[in-house]
Amino acid sequence: QVQLVESGGGSVQAGGSLRLSCAASGSLGSHYYMAWFRQAPGKEREGVAIISRDGGTNYAGSVRCRFTISKDNAKNTVHLQMNSLKPEGTAMYYCAAQFGFVSAMKWRLPETFDYWGQGTQVTVSS
Repeated sequence: QVQLVESGGGSVQAGGSLRLSCAASGSLGSHYYMAWFRQAPGKEREGVAIISRDGGTNYAGSVRCRFTISKDNAKNTVHLQMNSLKPEGTAMYYCAAQFGFVSAMKWRLPETFDYWGQGTQVTVSS
């Protein structure tokens, strides 16, 4: 069983930066795919970034080159560095984990992941 706790959310002006963190209880080791999702009011939850078991990463097109996902297996943490934030980035951000393999075709779908944190709010003002 994996429990995930996000932190680092807050309010920032457009163009600013935030760094989100996800602390996992239990040992993730190298067996899990980790991802960040976000959900804006009235919209569906969508995948933002994913990091694979071997450290490979992928990003939604809207955040590519602005967001960076990273992980520290020894500390069981995953981070999302968000730069050049835009008002449309205002959302609740969730950390997710999935044991085993995650298809490149399905990683942005919430139903692909079994474990979720409670979320951390990010608000970007213009």
